[in-house]
Amino acid sequence: MAATSGIGVSPELTKEFADAVETKNVRFIKVIIQDESLVSVTSLSVTESLNEDLVQLQDHLEEKEPCYILARLDDPPSEWLAISYVPDFANVRDKTLYASTRGSLTKSLGSTVFTDSLFATSKADVTPESYEAHKKHQAAPKPLSAREQEIANIKAAEREAGNSYEGSNARKNHIGQRVGLSWSSDAEDAVKGLGSRDDSRIVILKIEPSTESLELDSFADVTVDHLSSSIPSDQPSYVFYAWTNSYSQSGGDIVFIYSCPTTSPVRYRMLYSSAAMSTYLAAKDLLAEIGSTFPLATKRIETSDPTELDEAFLKTSLNHDEPAGSITNNSGARQDDPAKPSFAKPRGPARRR
Repeated sequence: MAATSGIGVSPELTKEFADAVETKNVRFIKVIIQDESLVSVTSLSVTESLNEDLVQLQDHLEEKEPCYILARLDDPPSEWLAISYVPDFANVRDKTLYASTRGSLTKSLGSTVFTDSLFATSKADVTPESYEAHKKHQAAPKPLSAREQEIANIKAAEREAGNSYEGSNARKNHIGQRVGLSWSSDAEDAVKGLGSRDDSRIVILKIEPSTESLELDSFADVTVDHLSSSIPSDQPSYVFYAWTNSYSQSGGDIVFIYSCPTTSPVRYRMLYSSAAMSTYLAAKDLLAEIGSTFPLATKRIETSDPTELDEAFLKTSLNHDEPAGSITNNSGARQDDPAKPSFAKPRGPARRR
């Protein structure tokens, strides 16, 4: 997922955590990055339940200083919760550093013992109430779409008849095959739906951080003049835009846009950036399955300012100014292979309005 920082776990932390796993009397271990290494600075003992012990943790969290908290669970006590505490008031460098080091920490100490994770941006996110809300969210069944409910009903009817139903196995989790993320059925259906249209429509997908799954945020019929105003300006998103135009030989394109405003939290920017390519490739597979009317453009667009997305920008980014069958690379040199994908380099900062 996110890029790693190269910072490793200190031998002292490795030993301390191994001892804590063995003795089962340590509730929390506070870990910070110090001198390019992950080190333990505080260890708190088990006194009550995890919920009750969370209260004492408040005194060990700083308003502007990120850290990791390794927390022992109650049931079973052999499993641990990895808490990434990166407060909103921390400086950008620390936010980036801690976000990119989390994977190294849990992997080095043993990924199998960390069965849950929690992301906190303030002390209020690490309270008994917040943790209970986190557990309820994790345990809550995901709502079924109409299509999923229909499949569930068919499976139930087949079981009652004594037959086994394998039809649901036909649904492929495309992105899961690549990076461990999953697509909701609504997201899949919305992207597939673009392939059978002959007018302009936008589909916006977002990553659910707690489950690292792609969810459908919204879809609508949108002309190119209203494209920029339809994309969130305060958070990252993946946009698939079926654009009817006279520049393409097929009469239109399906454009993949990775929008990441500069005000987005660092942890989200890293998450979205690392999954952009696999999301594009998964959508390509989905559209190929249904024989899409419009082709998925080989040029992928990345922007930090959705307001710059207008007809002229799309036309330039997709090389519709060039003769059909040729594309240009980021330096402006023409390439002979139109199938070779590369991100369309966005224009410079937009003029302030």
